[in-house]
Amino acid sequence: MERFLIDRLPLALAARPALGSLALILAIGLFWGGNWPAVRFILRDLPPFTLRAIGFTAGALVLLGWARWRGIPLRVEAREWPWLAVTGVFTILGFNLATAFGQLRMPTSQAAIIAFSMPCWALLMAWGLLDQRITRRQWSGLACGQAGLLILLGPAALAGGSQGLAGPLIMLGAALSWALGTVLIKRRGTWQSHAVVITGWQFALCAIPMIVMMVAMEPMPRPSDWHTTTWLALAYHLLFSITIAQMLWFMNVNRLSIAQATISTLIIPTVGVSSSILLLGEPLSAKVFIALLLTLAAVAIVMLHRRPST
Repeated sequence: MERFLIDRLPLALAARPALGSLALILAIGLFWGGNWPAVRFILRDLPPFTLRAIGFTAGALVLLGWARWRGIPLRVEAREWPWLAVTGVFTILGFNLATAFGQLRMPTSQAAIIAFSMPCWALLMAWGLLDQRITRRQWSGLACGQAGLLILLGPAALAGGSQGLAGPLIMLGAALSWALGTVLIKRRGTWQSHAVVITGWQFALCAIPMIVMMVAMEPMPRPSDWHTTTWLALAYHLLFSITIAQMLWFMNVNRLSIAQATISTLIIPTVGVSSSILLLGEPLSAKVFIALLLTLAAVAIVMLHRRPST
């Protein structure tokens, strides 16, 4: 399945651009949305640095190995390496590490909500770094999506007190890191290397500090002690979140404007919250359904009436 998605999907997207953009959004939403409860299951047996060391190493090996097998050049031009490294640090290392620590300090559903305030920060950063004008439609879509996130969060944001601020602040840092990395990917413009190669090398670079931190700070995990749910969640995490969804995100950013790409991610917390309710037993409320409608409306406002970016 992984080979089919990586091999055939770019051809299908090129044939029907509008349908391809929607397919990317839905795939990323499902894969990354379901990854939130998956990571929570994994963190029961694996500490954060170990989880990220395994994930980043696996992502690098799978993507670069596939590229080598398909005859895609692994060489990256010298002028692209700084951009590759910096965007990887923000979109992969910073975001993933912060979300792992954040989920240890707050409910997964709330962590997902805060992390996906990212579109707000990305739009504002694109305004300053890319000189992209924010249209009324984009503001409307952003406001609609953020309203959905606020409804999902509810009064819990104000009830935690100073002792409960650590988790939300870490997740806010994750959102800012992802937003900045996304804007920098767009600022780079056209990338000469294949998306699989770029993503693979980003994983490779980010794996190095995670391996060092894992060896220095965390006990060596014993796979024989892991729960069955940990193994299943780790398989999902490595296949769909680390290898496939990360590559699709890179493709999505290059296909769409910053507004379209980032606001479309508002599907992810809806999937994440819903799957957390089903798999982790977190509370079910009518506000989830209201937030779902607002989130889908935000995507429709931005995506169904596309305007050329300025």
